[in-house]
Amino acid sequence: MQPLSMLFASDDPANLDAYRAVGGYQGLTQALQMSPADLIALVEKSGLRGCGGAGFPTGVKWRLRGLDAPEPRYLVCNLDETEPGSFKDRALLFGAPQQILEGMLIAAHALGVQEAVIFIRGEYTAGAEVFARALAAAEAAKLLDLPAGRLQLDIHLSLGRYICGEDSAILNAIEGRRPNPRKKPPHISQKGLWQQPTTVNNAESFAQLPGILREGVETYQGWGANGGVGTKLYSVCGPVQKPGLFELPMGTTLREILYEHAGGPLPGREIRGVLPGGASTPFVQPQDFDTPMHFDAMARIGSRLGTGGCIVLDDQHCPLDFLVATTRFYARESCGFCTPCREGLPYLLWLLERIERGEGEMRDLEKIETLGKEIAPNSFCALAPGALMPLLSGMVIFRDEIATHVQEGHCPYAVRHG
Repeated sequence: MQPLSMLFASDDPANLDAYRAVGGYQGLTQALQMSPADLIALVEKSGLRGCGGAGFPTGVKWRLRGLDAPEPRYLVCNLDETEPGSFKDRALLFGAPQQILEGMLIAAHALGVQEAVIFIRGEYTAGAEVFARALAAAEAAKLLDLPAGRLQLDIHLSLGRYICGEDSAILNAIEGRRPNPRKKPPHISQKGLWQQPTTVNNAESFAQLPGILREGVETYQGWGANGGVGTKLYSVCGPVQKPGLFELPMGTTLREILYEHAGGPLPGREIRGVLPGGASTPFVQPQDFDTPMHFDAMARIGSRLGTGGCIVLDDQHCPLDFLVATTRFYARESCGFCTPCREGLPYLLWLLERIERGEGEMRDLEKIETLGKEIAPNSFCALAPGALMPLLSGMVIFRDEIATHVQEGHCPYAVRHG
């Protein structure tokens, strides 16, 4: 397999000459020889799907915006990486800023965009400086001079809220508003940033584009495995021997990621479950570890690929403690706009903490499951449904251990993490 990304291909990833020396901007050159319509069709044919979690086909998103959308049109790169367990976009920001930029320029040509924003997680200030150097070098080389006009690209740092990752909340944040998700319709492709047509893609999605144009669709598709196309950045964290970030064929099995690349569990331990796409995905149990890590295969077993950020839970860690930690995060990060999420998640957290303290009752388990199933379909955006995926799946898989906290009044596990 030829790696798609050029992560840390040189000691100075922002350096334009170093990036060009390994094939950088060949993809943009190919793209500029195509009409926007043909370029969109090529990206759609490639099978590239959004890498931020939802997995919507990138080319389809572009096509639905329409080539006749009124001007000005906007393009936004979402690098507000706050999903627990995911750190792929940080690596791209520090290790391949020119590749992200090249992908944005390809997209800008396809969509006839003259104004773009890269929205970067607030804690990634050093990475934003790396991108700024890459941008300055590209501007000096006049790479931002596209057929539709010179692209104005602004760098915007987030203030650190998880909800800003939602594609309409990010627009409110850029506009200086409270970052609540917007009601849809109208979709942001019609009325987005400043009420103008807007396209939002994840940083990894942009980073995929140069390889597709440079190597061709068939080659790109051939990099995948087990029904996947292209490559994917999988991050693995938790009690494994070699946690880290791995670029592998899209469709590599979860077992191979965990055991061959991340080194398997720590000595004397066993992996009990994995959140395969960041904290907002359902648990995958060991009997399903041979499932290919691509969108369709993960959906077939009732989970999600999400961001590809694998969080591992082993047999020495309390699953209730794990669920308390994830629920606490999402309860804190609720924007507070809708009642089910604003009131429901803190109440679920209160019930979980009560059980953890040894003060719970068996009926609390039923309350958690019943309330959890009511919150998701009645929430305004996808935050609460995502928060409930690990909780509700964990309540099924680890029900006996959670019940033991109630029955014995204490945690049966010796190892704790907070």
